[in-house]
Amino acid sequence: MNLVLEALRKRPRLAALLLAILLAALPFMMGFGLGNSWVRVLDFVLLYVLLAIGLNIVVGYAGLLDLGYIAFYALGAYLYAWLASPHFGLHLPFWAVLPIGAAFAGLFGVLLGAPTLRLRGDYLAIVTLGFGEIIRIFMNNLNAPFNLTNGPQGMNLIDPVKLAGFSFAKPLHVFGLTLPPTYFYYYLFLAFTLLAIFVALRLQDSRIGRAWAALREDEIAAAAMGINTRNVKLLAFAMGATFGGLAGGLFAAFQGFISPESFTLWESILVLCMIVLGGMGNIPGVILGAVLLTMIPEALRYIGDLQRATLGHVVVDPSDLRMLLFGVALVAMMLFRPAGLLPSRQRKREFAAEDGVAAQEQADLYDARA
Repeated sequence: MNLVLEALRKRPRLAALLLAILLAALPFMMGFGLGNSWVRVLDFVLLYVLLAIGLNIVVGYAGLLDLGYIAFYALGAYLYAWLASPHFGLHLPFWAVLPIGAAFAGLFGVLLGAPTLRLRGDYLAIVTLGFGEIIRIFMNNLNAPFNLTNGPQGMNLIDPVKLAGFSFAKPLHVFGLTLPPTYFYYYLFLAFTLLAIFVALRLQDSRIGRAWAALREDEIAAAAMGINTRNVKLLAFAMGATFGGLAGGLFAAFQGFISPESFTLWESILVLCMIVLGGMGNIPGVILGAVLLTMIPEALRYIGDLQRATLGHVVVDPSDLRMLLFGVALVAMMLFRPAGLLPSRQRKREFAAEDGVAAQEQADLYDARA
């Protein structure tokens, strides 16, 4: 196995080709092997990867703790529903509505970032948490006196994706096979996810990415070096919110129905856990965390059937077991892998520096305080 990995590392083009073939064939492998319901799970995996990449810009790159990130997801979804459903009688095309939703969420990202420029750490987390809850409560109550969101009933009959006259909501019959809509959405989500990964990697290696890294490490030192911390923070919030709005629009088109229950605080915490579990600031780690925390809970649903088949009844409810294992996994991560499963090089050095560097820095810090 190590020889294969080493050979692929030396031939990146071959590795990229094999990865492209695997991603293209993955829905067929999952659909024919485990059932089409797992292709739908793959669709949600890609949505969560897109969300995690956006939040990673705010938390992983810039070091700004955001607990209300799901609000931008909701804003993108609701704007798509307003412009592509019978609610207002507007049925704008997908290619026009999606960028508008992303820009709309990005604007709210700036509006959130502007009053929080002087806040750090826990205080920033509390403000962003409140922002996320305010957006959800607004969506739940803005059905009177003017019906903007249809309240807790949600918005339905949202237009599916249509490209070049082809509707993603209809199955396709080809070569004796029937491909359900989940297959088409998979490739659409995959395209946007790859685009988001490309943009995030370019941002990380750019001048802006280095400014975010300096801001994350020490805001005072970054300001002293001439970095405009205000603009850098606002840009991080705007970029992360744009990715969230993009994912929200795709979610609305995919589901055809949205309601405030889809945008709770738990969703924000889940996306944050994906970043922490995989490796904050590292794109491969973020992807791994999103895949694990989306796929494993779905796989644990079969625990109930397994208990019923072996014991005759369900001893432990699968939902309770999922939350128990989720908590245990997070505690174990904080104890044994605090930098994540696939941490970035910098965070790995920070948590486990070689040649006693970390111990020396800590001793120097104590000496300075004394």
